[in-house]
Order: sequence, then structure tokens, then C-alpha cells
Amino acid sequence: MKRLLAGFAASAALLAACAESTPYQRAASAGGYGYSEQQIEQNRFSVAFSGNSLTERQSVETFLLYRAAELTREQGYDYFRLIRRDTEAERRFTGTTPMRPYGHFDVFYRYYHPRHGWYGWRDPFWDDINLREVTRYEAMAEIQLGRGPTPDSPDAFDAADVIRNLGPLVRPPVQ
Repeated sequence: MKRLLAGFAASAALLAACAESTPYQRAASAGGYGYSEQQIEQNRFSVAFSGNSLTERQSVETFLLYRAAELTREQGYDYFRLIRRDTEAERRFTGTTPMRPYGHFDVFYRYYHPRHGWYGWRDPFWDDINLREVTRYEAMAEIQLGRGPTPDSPDAFDAADVIRNLGPLVRPPVQ
């Protein structure tokens, strides 16, 4: 009984973890959720943040700017400039059918279905399909790091100010 309860608790915890937006974390692998960066030149980096389908666009873009500021400070610089910046949305539709009444005979049933066959009768189970749109966002930027006072330009950001102002919005993973 204890093993059953422990297994149930572990399954519930795993399910709960899957039903949350992407926290601010390093991506575990290429194509994973979280931030990643690639050094291009000594003071130039490509930074990205990829969220799951529960992560809002604003959060993805906030996490990208926060990572750019963190990276700037880690490299010993004071400010960064956004050379290029883009946010992509990947949209897809998922569907579910609550009931499959014909089991392994489904292939034959489709052949005789009113939309595909010639019988002309209507099956009440055929139209029970639930569709929903799923959107995943990924923000990418190329940044150039600099030292000294921050230039008076809309594409230049003081790293310390970004960390201070966006820090309360950044949610690290739950341990």
C-alpha cells in the first residue's frame, strides 16, 4: 500500500511539473525549454529563450532580456546592445476524440462513414472532436557587450538596471 501511495505521489508531482510554464533555467538540451547562448565574437553573443506552450510571450521576452543582462555581468561588461531581436510563435492544433466506439474496426468504419461513403446516415460519435490551438514562443537576440556608461540609445541596456527591474518577474525552477 505504501508503494502504491508513493508511486501515486510521484506521478502527481510529475504531472504537476508538466502543467506549468517554463521557469527561468538553462535549456537541458538543444531544442529544450529555457535559455541558451552562443558566443560569436569576444564581445558578441546570440541569446535565446524557448518556452513551452504554457509560457506567455511576455515571459519569454522578459527572460531573454534578463539572460542577456546576466551574461553581460558574467563576462565583466556593464551594458549590452540589441543588434537583432526576434520572437517566433509556433502554432499548432491538437485534437482529441473522447470516444472511439469501433476499436480496431475503425479503418473499415471510416470507409463507410457518411463523409467518405455512400450510405448517407449520420453517426453521432464522429463529430465529437475537440480542437484547441497551442502556441509556443521562442525569443532570440544577438547582443554586443560594452564597458563604461550606457550609450543614450533605445537599443542599449544597462545590465545592472535590467537585473534589478526584471528580477522580481523571473521565476527560477522549483527544487
